[in-house]
Amino acid sequence: MTFPLFQRPGTVVFLDDDPDYLEMLALVLPRHWHVRLFSRPRDCIEKLSAEPPAWEADAWQQQQIVDEWRAGKPLVPQILQYWARSADRYALTRVCVVDYSMPEMDGLQVLSELSEWSGARVLLTGQADEQVAVNAFNRGLIEQFIAKQMPDMSRHLVNVMQRLLATPHPRHAQTWRATLKPEHNAVLRDLTVSAELSEFAARRWVEHVVIGEPFGILGMDAAGYASWLQLESPAGLPALAEVAVQAGLDPQAVEDIRHGRRLANVELGAAMQGPVELAEAFTVGGQQQLLAAHFPLAQEPGDAGYTRWLARQPRRQVES
Repeated sequence: MTFPLFQRPGTVVFLDDDPDYLEMLALVLPRHWHVRLFSRPRDCIEKLSAEPPAWEADAWQQQQIVDEWRAGKPLVPQILQYWARSADRYALTRVCVVDYSMPEMDGLQVLSELSEWSGARVLLTGQADEQVAVNAFNRGLIEQFIAKQMPDMSRHLVNVMQRLLATPHPRHAQTWRATLKPEHNAVLRDLTVSAELSEFAARRWVEHVVIGEPFGILGMDAAGYASWLQLESPAGLPALAEVAVQAGLDPQAVEDIRHGRRLANVELGAAMQGPVELAEAFTVGGQQQLLAAHFPLAQEPGDAGYTRWLARQPRRQVES
């Protein structure tokens, strides 16, 4: 798996006709997830069926950013503006978990009515329903099925949800891949590069976007503070050093850049109309394919951060 070009939190929906089971989920699921719980299929269908226009509007905003970039407008300021004005992006449901055995309609019938909704689908099954779930998985109707009676089911459910939440929507990935050069895509597919960038992102951010001009990752932490991870190939250091000379950096800084000890955010500084800064460089990848440097951005978080958005949401309870 390559490092995701686009990542952000989203909502997880559960549908089960047993309110006690849903109340248990409300207690055991990670507190930093936004979770909605439904006991009636029609309520769940109505909620998710209303989302496709919001998904489309969000995808359109992202595509507009890339289109503006093609017309000469820098990417980073646009992405920061998008984050600042679009806090409800977190409300879009990324994963829906549906119980198969329900009296009003079974889980596959529910999912069949959600043909326009494009999130990940998980089916909860009893022992007697396992073959139904296998057939549904083989037909591509669901991404995963989980047997309720399996040992340590709650932990397994959380692991499955974490994997699905970490998988970017294909449309988003396609949008941002358009900003990358072939060599960027190639290095990001390296397993060691992907693993180290994933570890870095998990420690610092809840959402991020990979872009190619300049090459790097713009990320935001849960509190809403943004930062930039600049990525450079060792072969690109002489060109970066020359740009640093033109930007007026002192000889020692230029020498550090040339030897990969520090990186300068020259392109980012120009895009943000701010000063050129230096940061310590570190290697990324088993073969040291990339050099990276982390630059916090002097941006106020406002109300767009995930933690603040989550605090404004109703407490977890079964919706009726």
